[in-house]
Amino acid sequence: MYGGDEVSAIVIDLGSHTCKAGYAGEDAPKAVFPSVVGAIDQMDVDEADNGEKNPGSAPESNNNNVRNADSDKAKGKRKLYVGSQSLGYRRDHMEVLSPFKDGVVADWDIVDSIWDHAFRECLLIDPKEHPMLLAEPSSNSQQQRERTVEHMFEKYKAPALFLAKNAVLTSFASGRATSVVVDGGGGSTTVAPVHDGYVLQKAVATSPIGGEFLTDCLMKSLESKGIMIKPRYSFRRKEIRPGEFQTVDLEFPNTTESYKLFSQRVIASDIKECVCRAPDTPYDESAYSNIPMTSYELPDGQTVEIGADRFKIPDVLFNPSLVQSIPGMESFAEIAPSVRGLPQMVIESINKCDVDIRRELFNSILLAGGTASMQQLKERLEKDLLEESPQAARVKVLASGNATERRFSVWIGGSILASLGSFQQMWFSKSE
Repeated sequence: MYGGDEVSAIVIDLGSHTCKAGYAGEDAPKAVFPSVVGAIDQMDVDEADNGEKNPGSAPESNNNNVRNADSDKAKGKRKLYVGSQSLGYRRDHMEVLSPFKDGVVADWDIVDSIWDHAFRECLLIDPKEHPMLLAEPSSNSQQQRERTVEHMFEKYKAPALFLAKNAVLTSFASGRATSVVVDGGGGSTTVAPVHDGYVLQKAVATSPIGGEFLTDCLMKSLESKGIMIKPRYSFRRKEIRPGEFQTVDLEFPNTTESYKLFSQRVIASDIKECVCRAPDTPYDESAYSNIPMTSYELPDGQTVEIGADRFKIPDVLFNPSLVQSIPGMESFAEIAPSVRGLPQMVIESINKCDVDIRRELFNSILLAGGTASMQQLKERLEKDLLEESPQAARVKVLASGNATERRFSVWIGGSILASLGSFQQMWFSKSE
């Protein structure tokens, strides 16, 4: 058992979109950065280092962000770049890779480089000195848990460790022991019922529609209207007269497709957060055809007008079959019929639980995750659930009024839990 009160624990939530890390007992994570990394094969690096000059990008401020994954000798060696700053800097032949495949960690080298970055560059700590609380997906497999524990004890020599389920931490952050957690993440949306601090595994429901999927829908929809999003590295704006700018396009033939897509997604994601909101009623082409336009200025200075898409894209969460009407998203058409909307997922999940607790679950449905911060999502979900749930159920959807708290609810739950005095008995050490 670990009983160190004097050293504060570290809480890490490695999500499919961003990694959140910080000290237990604080209100918000100290470090928030993308959970993807830039990777360059060492052969490419040697060529690029001989003469890489990159106009249009800020110079790299510190190269400590660059970590060579130790086990890459067998993998033909690659150089990994972690963190917003390193990823914001365009490099020749740099691929953008995610450690996850279908919501499960597939590349542990990348996870190591992300943890390294969090400990050594962001929090400036030695992992040997701090107990670690790690958030894990509600449907994490035994094998994944063992691998995580092994890495933390063997590689980082953490003195003590605790793995907590995302849904439990969200429930904890809102002060409830029993609830249904609707977690809208970057890679997927998960509905998990929690009862007395335990996830009811048999009733967990997931959908591949997450924040990144909606961002892709928005990009494809804009492209079909002839609006191309220019990545920030591909142009330079210079002032020709006070207040008047000219945009000069820059050519970088060695930029990879994955880096271009990553840079475009950053901008499309911002458009989505600024202008999209869930419609009050199911989306209908004719009703929304003459809706007022909202303008958004892209980084290269052009202004785009966004109309019905503001409501259509978020409604994909409630009605996945809408995707088939978005040009360029045909690849999703095969799985669309099997994907359920948010209200159906919540009701199915609750119906798989014991009859005795269903009433209580309907009464505390918690919204969490970055996608849950979308305007009007809470009201729309509550409205749809009232229509579809049994008459006797009193439906109540809860969401923190503060968007930051919704985005970081998993991390905040971990921060509260790890700083409790009574939690000290829960840590386990390597010997245990």
